[in-house]
Amino acid sequence: MSGHSTRPSITKDSVWFITGCSTGFGHELATQLVAQGSPVAVTARDPSELSAFNDHANALVLKLDVTDKAAVEAAVSAAEAKFGRIDVLVNNAGIGYFAAVEEGEDAEIRKMFDVNLFGMGEMIRAVLPSMRKRRHGFIVNISSIGGLRSFPAIGWYNASKFAVEGLSAALWQEVEPLGIGVMVVEPSGFRTDWAGRSADESKGQIADYAATAGQSRLNVRAVSGHQAGDPVRAAAAIIKVVEGPNPPHHLLLGNAAYDGAIGILADLRDNFVKWEAVSRGADFPKGH
Repeated sequence: MSGHSTRPSITKDSVWFITGCSTGFGHELATQLVAQGSPVAVTARDPSELSAFNDHANALVLKLDVTDKAAVEAAVSAAEAKFGRIDVLVNNAGIGYFAAVEEGEDAEIRKMFDVNLFGMGEMIRAVLPSMRKRRHGFIVNISSIGGLRSFPAIGWYNASKFAVEGLSAALWQEVEPLGIGVMVVEPSGFRTDWAGRSADESKGQIADYAATAGQSRLNVRAVSGHQAGDPVRAAAAIIKVVEGPNPPHHLLLGNAAYDGAIGILADLRDNFVKWEAVSRGADFPKGH
């Protein structure tokens, strides 16, 4: 499936609901949408960080922790009461976690999955009833190039984003026949505050992983604030694609994301073809 079977028409008058707007992509998306006059529900765990939106009549600032089911339902209800509907949901809220797989701490891993996967799921389930009723809507799930290929030191983060990819692929097969579009965004490194503010790391580090997970962790921290990706251009690209004709299911953002995704496709194909005979040999012989 390369495009949507029923194209929802998203225009500058469409109502957007964005999670995680205090920094990064969420903040930049909200800023650009408010500037173009679109109605936007702008949300964060701490609404005081959204004061820049308080004076805009087309912005509704809401307190929202996506891991709190009651808060999700209240925020969605408030947005629908204010604007009459939600046309576009952007699941942007997310956190990271640096740890070799063996170093991972249960509480930190579960906290990240609660935000990155289960919180996203709560948001999707909260907006779908009204979108289904109207046979119209669009859902944008912010994943990562780390949802398509894995890297040392962020294996648990990769796992959460691989889960986002899997859920999204099932979702678009279920809701596109109902007039609801779904797109996954896979950025590479962007100058957001992800590595500095939104990603904790394991307290206990194992010396055997110093050259792999340890070095990778240091590399990511070192380039924080100097990544190639521009959040302003990224937000503009997302808006343009969502409002344009036939959005893709996958939107890679950044040269590293594009090159990394193409690279993993080649690696997977080589691996699959090399072991084709073994793979095919696992079925019963034909006629049995």
